[in-house]
Amino acid sequence: MPSWLIFAILSAVFAALTAIFAKAGLKDINSDLAMAIRTVIILFIAWGIVFFRGYTSQLSSLTKNNWIFLILSAIATGLSWIFYFRALQVGKVAAVSAIDKGSIVLTVLLAFIFLKEPITLRTVIAITLIASGMLVMALK
Repeated sequence: MPSWLIFAILSAVFAALTAIFAKAGLKDINSDLAMAIRTVIILFIAWGIVFFRGYTSQLSSLTKNNWIFLILSAIATGLSWIFYFRALQVGKVAAVSAIDKGSIVLTVLLAFIFLKEPITLRTVIAITLIASGMLVMALK
């Protein structure tokens, strides 16, 4: 099994746990506060990994492009988390998670537009099934 597939499966498992743990942790607190607490913990974990593996020396080799796109990615991640936590606080986990996974469809389309990644018939079928499943899960 290729390593990317193992990492992707682990990502899916932890994303599922994220939704369950977040919903439980949002009880009787503001979603923005919960997201901020989560972010601080992630900050320590991420920098801990960077220091432990000795990647800090690579900071000086980052280009302007690296910085621009990493900053844009961080802003998008932050906004995603803010809205995700707010949705989890007031909605059902299954519906919120299903709609959140709609990002797959958007990612494929944006990758086609901006990164020139091909869209095949297989891809069209897959994103159609994902979008359909998302709607079935989210709508009553």
